[in-house]
Amino acid sequence: MPVRDAVADDIEEICALIEEHAVYEDKHDLKLDRQEMAGFLFGPDPKAWVLLATPPGEPGKVAGFAFCSWNFSTWEARPGIWLDDLFVRPEHRRFGLGRELLDELAARSPGRVEWDMQEGNEKGEAFYAQLGADPVPGWIRYRWRPHAG
Repeated sequence: MPVRDAVADDIEEICALIEEHAVYEDKHDLKLDRQEMAGFLFGPDPKAWVLLATPPGEPGKVAGFAFCSWNFSTWEARPGIWLDDLFVRPEHRRFGLGRELLDELAARSPGRVEWDMQEGNEKGEAFYAQLGADPVPGWIRYRWRPHAG
């Protein structure tokens, strides 16, 4: 199966994928604390979860991932999935792994799957349009960090 749930032994690979995605997006200074991330993903009260994709014919390798958490729509009255990060390593693209990851997410929720994308990401925009995903007009994202100094 090309998509599987990540387990605690995958923490190094998960963090490496996040850091590789940051470099791909031209943020070269991201270094994650593996132990802290393991606690958030696999500790007694997990805050997020990860799906991993394997490339065709290479079951021991990880080609990409989807980093997710649950959300809930009050107006739809059903749970959904917030996709915080979707990344397939460039050498493993064009095998349909991004689609496999998103299809698996859709199968796990009766609600919607939502995510953000940086403006100007034309390849991402084309990929999501091909899936049938639509931008959400009329909404502005806010971010509040009440404990930031």
